[in-house]
Amino acid sequence: MDVFVVEQACAFAEIDGKDIDALHLRQFSGETLIGCLRVLSPEGEPVRIGRIVTAKDFRSQGLGHEMLVEALRYVADRFAEREVVLSAQAQLQGFYAQHGFEPASAPYDEDGIAHIDMKRPAPRH
Repeated sequence: MDVFVVEQACAFAEIDGKDIDALHLRQFSGETLIGCLRVLSPEGEPVRIGRIVTAKDFRSQGLGHEMLVEALRYVADRFAEREVVLSAQAQLQGFYAQHGFEPASAPYDEDGIAHIDMKRPAPRH
């Protein structure tokens, strides 16, 4: 919440009712939560990875890559036939491209921050 609400000055409620049905991947340093993301997999829709966040003091250490690799491994094991989508901050487009994501929209504003939709196609059989 600190990153989304305080650091990014996004004063809108972060509770959307989807967390109960999501897989939450969390990373800790001791007992301190330092990173997390969630995976949503509604039936008949692309898998959506979101709420990807790393604590400020732990950025640029590869934690985001580790979490995304783990999330994509989970998706491949359970939903191999489905596309994966996410809404990325525009300046992180290169980060997600390293994991096979491609732009799927023009940049747009979300809470004063430029974002872009990205997708990772389902593997072809």
